[in-house]
Amino acid sequence: MVKIIIFSLTNRFGVVAAVIAFCGLVWAVPAVANAGSQRLVLTGSSTVAPLINEIARRFEAKFPDVRIDVQTGGSSRGINDVRKRIADIGMVSRALKPDESDLLAFTIALDGISLIVHADNPVTGLNRRQVAGIFTGDLSHWRAVGGPDARITVVNKAEGRSTLELFLDYLQLKNSAIKPHVIIGDNAQGIKTVTGNRNAIGYVSIGAAEYEVQRGAPLRLLALDGVEASVENVREGIFSLSRPLNLVTAGEPQGLTREFILFAQSPQVHDLIEAQYFVPVDAN
Repeated sequence: MVKIIIFSLTNRFGVVAAVIAFCGLVWAVPAVANAGSQRLVLTGSSTVAPLINEIARRFEAKFPDVRIDVQTGGSSRGINDVRKRIADIGMVSRALKPDESDLLAFTIALDGISLIVHADNPVTGLNRRQVAGIFTGDLSHWRAVGGPDARITVVNKAEGRSTLELFLDYLQLKNSAIKPHVIIGDNAQGIKTVTGNRNAIGYVSIGAAEYEVQRGAPLRLLALDGVEASVENVREGIFSLSRPLNLVTAGEPQGLTREFILFAQSPQVHDLIEAQYFVPVDAN
């Protein structure tokens, strides 16, 4: 005999959701199920966007009347668009700064930032001093760090990218001190540049880099200060260049915005997070 029980609960946002127990299995059904045709706009981090696209597809499959528009442009765009009410949710691949206390951040995953080189480059790791020397131009040849007798091509991130901000904070440098040969925007551009140049070095999301390596990209993630750049070391909290991946709102989220954030933080999407080589977090 099939037994169906319907009751309600209050989640961390104070939203009442219906819960159905069917043959011992439990599904949470958000209040948005009866919300009618609605649209959400998310803008910001190119690191977070591919994951949110996957989460959005699953959310839309559950609720066909909902449409979710995901646009990139960097974490700074996400912050600015939310403040201007251009976007419902900002995608930000870092913690909020003290001067962003007017916003709320909801962490959906953890990621790290890895230095990357072409797979043919024999260098396997660098320390902070060597990285600073390479990016400021003090070390201009790979042979200075155990590599080939070739000039280093420095690939830096564009202004407004949170990856750049975290990288500079790690090196304790200002962007004006960096001497790049190439400036790129998103992770895909960085990976394409390095895989196309055997003497290049850049830095991108560990998740994005590991994903491309698994797909056969000729790429190597460099150990940093003796610690391998890997999802597992981000999970263990021992990799120095780690960061939260956040969804950001201007004030307490309401309605569809609130339901989507809850969904993005739920175990229902942990498989999508892990498929992108990020680390799921518990939203407690």
